[in-house]
Amino acid sequence: MTTISAHTRLSGRRVLVPGGTGGVGEGVVRAFLDAGADVVVPTRSDARGAELRDALGALGHSPLLHLPTHDYTSFAGAEALGQEMTERMGGIDDVVAPVGGWWQGRTLTEITDADWSTAFTDLATTHMALARAIVPRLSGAGAYTVVVGQSAEYPVPGSGLVSMEQAAVLMMQRVLAAEEPDKRIHAMVLGPVRTRSAGTEDWVSSDDIGAVAVATSTAETFTSRTITLATPDDAKSLLASLVTPVAAAGR
Repeated sequence: MTTISAHTRLSGRRVLVPGGTGGVGEGVVRAFLDAGADVVVPTRSDARGAELRDALGALGHSPLLHLPTHDYTSFAGAEALGQEMTERMGGIDDVVAPVGGWWQGRTLTEITDADWSTAFTDLATTHMALARAIVPRLSGAGAYTVVVGQSAEYPVPGSGLVSMEQAAVLMMQRVLAAEEPDKRIHAMVLGPVRTRSAGTEDWVSSDDIGAVAVATSTAETFTSRTITLATPDDAKSLLASLVTPVAAAGR
């Protein structure tokens, strides 16, 4: 994997990673910590926070990692998170939001009220609540990045609610980018992701995703866009275009 920490130090940067306790989030948290940033990962349980610390190894015990217990899934909860982070950290520079989950089992004509709430409404509300609360608070130093799967662009029979919710989040990013031209609002569209517990070598890894998140947030000329990471080669190509000029300048 290509790393960027040797070229980019983010001491003093304040990074929020809602969803950071998941498999994708772990790679994002590791990359920002390795680059020297303060990373805030809100979690609804101390147990999930402890699992993340263990998974990160030595970085999990870094004073740069902050694991407040906080429910950010509602408009009120997300607003409270934004206010608390601003007060305690002095501001917010970057956000990467790998918030989501998988659902399958019924066609759209078979879904229940509970399915609709769990697989669409709850997740879409969380993303919208976070964007509403955090985007106005961004310092301008970094970027706001939502993370979705390729189901946002391709229909998945039997998992249609996931496709619909991810497509809604992808359009949310595009609208935010149009409404906030002075801020950098990205979307990462991921193929299958290799984590510690699952995946193969031809899947993009959570560490690749983390490296791309750091590289794109620190590249000030990298304006709002959709970033497709379907394979490891996609990550390698993008990192080469962003990291190589920095490395060359440092020689």
